[in-house]
Amino acid sequence: MSHVIPPGASSRLYNEDLAPTEHRTWGFYSLFAMWMSDIHSLGGYTFAAGLFALGLGAWQVFLALVAGIVIVFVLMNFSGYAGQKTGVPYPVLARISFGTFGANLPALLRALVAIAWYGIQTWLASRAVIIIALKIWPELQGLTENNFLGESTLGWLAFLLMWSLQLLLLRNGMETIRRFQDWAGPAVWAVMGLLVVYILVNAGWKISLDLPGGTAEWGVTHAFFAAVALTVTYFSTLMLNFCDFSRFAPSRKAVRTANLWGLPVNFIAFSVVSVVVTAGTFTVYGEYIYDPVEIVGRIDSIWALLLGAVTFAVATLGINVVANFVSPAYDLANVWPARIDFRRGGLMAAMIALVITPWNLFNSPVVINLFLGGLGALLGPLFGIIMVDYYVLRRQHVLVRDLFREQGYYTYTGGWNQKAVISFIVSAVPAVVFALVPLFGALSAFSWFIGAIAAAAVHYLISRNDTSLAESVAAAAAEEADPGAPWTHVPGRGEPGEASGGRGTGRS
Repeated sequence: MSHVIPPGASSRLYNEDLAPTEHRTWGFYSLFAMWMSDIHSLGGYTFAAGLFALGLGAWQVFLALVAGIVIVFVLMNFSGYAGQKTGVPYPVLARISFGTFGANLPALLRALVAIAWYGIQTWLASRAVIIIALKIWPELQGLTENNFLGESTLGWLAFLLMWSLQLLLLRNGMETIRRFQDWAGPAVWAVMGLLVVYILVNAGWKISLDLPGGTAEWGVTHAFFAAVALTVTYFSTLMLNFCDFSRFAPSRKAVRTANLWGLPVNFIAFSVVSVVVTAGTFTVYGEYIYDPVEIVGRIDSIWALLLGAVTFAVATLGINVVANFVSPAYDLANVWPARIDFRRGGLMAAMIALVITPWNLFNSPVVINLFLGGLGALLGPLFGIIMVDYYVLRRQHVLVRDLFREQGYYTYTGGWNQKAVISFIVSAVPAVVFALVPLFGALSAFSWFIGAIAAAAVHYLISRNDTSLAESVAAAAAEEADPGAPWTHVPGRGEPGEASGGRGTGRS
């Protein structure tokens, strides 16, 4: 792997994939399609119906979804604008607050969550492949009756097929991924449209939207706000690394408009359709079916089964690529830029996801609840620190070139900002406790918010009088005012989102 390193940059911090991009090919539609791919998944399908288990009625669930996704929209814009302005991916953006080498802490924590779910989602997508295979070739049933490392021969073959298909997206890096997302998200909408019409026609257009749920253990008000918080938490991973995608956007307006249509509008519409289809299954089949693949499987048509299963397999790949593939590819590249680029990082993530046998993770309540639940609780503190540092303490003034230097404003102590680490530890402990300890069950849904707010507050209080921070802000503001500054990338001088004065050699 070879690339030209700009003057002053370090091979320990720089490669072309991590560098500020100059390829602004992700316009409104590509970002909007990315959100469709993220939301149009089996998890997204069942999410809204799952909120009824909190003890809420249809209107309460709807209002909670609206409130939650509006908060997500606002917070996602913060991450998106930062990526669009600096042109750098999440692990490089984290260098601003955590330090040039300290950024590996938030990067690897995000990567761990992503790789585990990458394997799990790939395995879930393979379930649709098995349904198709057995429908077309019933004689394959014999391949489902053995067991090797917790999975049958047919299960392994289906998993390896979906695993391999995702590696094809590595061919041209982010550009191949963009082209995949451009059609994957809308394809699911087309099938969902057919599915909702089929269910409504067979139900005689008479359904009840009040799905069966649980009881509000701590009252309806608590259940409502818990539903709002869970909606935000559902998007917590991408709130950290949405800049991996928005860095390729031509303007803030493209980011904002795509987020508006892709999040509040698209998410609410998809949630409503999901609830309508789930509710209709009771009228049609006499029971509530929460898995759309199973609904399609009950349609007496091999073509309907093929269309539905293929579509939902594609949908699962879509969310996997967006939420669980791109992030670890960049995060692992950040560890050793001289040897690991985006493609190698993605390949490493895929290999790890394979050897951990994700079906065993998914089938273990201890792993899902403790390991992944605990890691998920750590994402809130990371978001709080990175965003308060960028928007409040630095007021968006960053010397991008220093993010790739071993001696610069973001070196701190040996490449680590100890104040950010302290802020993270202090806030991460209560976030994990509230998320996992049964005694604090009433607060578990709010662990992301607790961690994010606590981390932001602590980091602000202990960093606001930092003289080196003030110096870096002044230097960055001065350089932004100088169009002739060397090796910098500061979009936004003149028209929003225009790159100016850069020699960064980003590759999309």
